[in-house]
Amino acid sequence: VLMDHIAEVAGPGDPVLVYCQVGLRSLKAAEMLRQAGYGESVSLAGGVDAWRRYGLPWSTPDHQPEMARYQRHLRLQEVGSPGQQKLLESSVLILGAGGLGSPAALYLAAAGIGRIGLVDADRVDLSNLQRQVIHTTARVGEPKVTSGARTLSDLNPEIVVETHETRFSANNAIDLLAGYDVVIDGADNFPTRYLLNDASLITRTPVVHGSVFRFEGQASVFQPYEGPCYRCLFPHPPPPEAAPNCAEAGVLGVLPGIIGTLQATEAIKLLLGIGTSLVGTLLYYDSLEQTMDRFRVRRNPNCTACSDPSDPPALVEYDHLCRPMT
Repeated sequence: VLMDHIAEVAGPGDPVLVYCQVGLRSLKAAEMLRQAGYGESVSLAGGVDAWRRYGLPWSTPDHQPEMARYQRHLRLQEVGSPGQQKLLESSVLILGAGGLGSPAALYLAAAGIGRIGLVDADRVDLSNLQRQVIHTTARVGEPKVTSGARTLSDLNPEIVVETHETRFSANNAIDLLAGYDVVIDGADNFPTRYLLNDASLITRTPVVHGSVFRFEGQASVFQPYEGPCYRCLFPHPPPPEAAPNCAEAGVLGVLPGIIGTLQATEAIKLLLGIGTSLVGTLLYYDSLEQTMDRFRVRRNPNCTACSDPSDPPALVEYDHLCRPMT
């Protein structure tokens, strides 16, 4: 039984303490674990009886019941107990508690990201509920960050959810980004995307990008000065006539869920340092054809934003250059 379940709670490199009533069976069990590759396994000498006889405390650490929710993570060699602890100590800022931010926030909260920040100045509207699954009908009219925080706290009460009911602007961008390890770009407008790009180059915060339009979506990761930035792909904000909003063009409701979940995946990979990230790759998804294509993107040596790390761009508002997508 022990060998059947050990992978649920420990990896091969983790310290394992085995105990029984008097310390005899645990000696054999610890030896079995060492032979199976769990080299840090030891037996509690004298067992539980000796422990209590010496008047030592006998209680389960406070965090153990909570760790049970992450058992499937603990089974993964790439995550394990050290990786899960790293997630619990990490922080992610989600810019936009809407179509992309909703699924990303749900899965990051479920994964145990210790501190999640939600940035959004809008309130829940009935038309949001076709795709913004973090909100409910009963919360129509509530601030999105308040509604989102309630959902995340219900899902995982052990994490901290910080709400920023404000518009992301040149005045607060640096302060918001500086307090987090990774930022999820769930913005629904071009001015915010360009501002986020410029601010992330100043704070050197990795940005997990996502966007959706009608039946198509895309995702990428912008790691400041280690790969291309958003401006390397799209040097200039589009004119208003080239940027129709979702209300005008529409969007398939499930599409933000697919792209937002990909964003959550990339954020977790960045925090754990596992796998191959989407840095330098643009992932394009077509829901009508059910195809997903990858395009290599190189850093532009003449990019006006990231070509010179010693001279990051000044922060300006872009509202006069392109129309928000609502």
